Amino acid sequence: MTNQMVSRVEDKSLILEREFKAPRELVFQAFSQAEHLKHWWGPRGWSLPVCHIDFREGGVWHYCMKCEDKNQGDFYGMESWGKGVYREIIEPEKIVYVDYFSDAEGNVNEDLAETLVTLTFTQTDSGTLVICRSDYATPEDLKQVMDMGMLQGITETWNRLVEHLASIR
Repeated sequence: MTNQMVSRVEDKSLILEREFKAPRELVFQAFSQAEHLKHWWGPRGWSLPVCHIDFREGGVWHYCMKCEDKNQGDFYGMESWGKGVYREIIEPEKIVYVDYFSDAEGNVNEDLAETLVTLTFTQTDSGTLVICRSDYATPEDLKQVMDMGMLQGITETWNRLVEHLASIR
């Protein structure tokens, strides 16, 4: 597998796969620790000014992505709040959480689809294979987030993770 992301849609699920050139424990930490996430989470041109993580089953990850890039036009200055509730954590192999769109207080936006996210981390000869499975209630919910540009956003986000991992190795 190359360093590029592979994606496919299966009914109401989006499956993403990418190999990162870093040890599994480090890649797992990059997905579970605020001091890592603030360096790479979000599309290019976006920062993570708020990132609170209670990394345990039943714990909450509440975050805000903010567009800092004036070249992104109407998006400049926009904030996008999210909330994850952890369901299962097996270090350094697996993270399962429900991802919601929320507001600054952590109230869930019921008008937008929630996502059951399952991340698996597998050590390979050259790094770590991350498989992200995002399950939605309906194919229409999946289409809603795809139409919002989610695939481009996650591609840019994971590209930023590659850069972050390279910078700390």
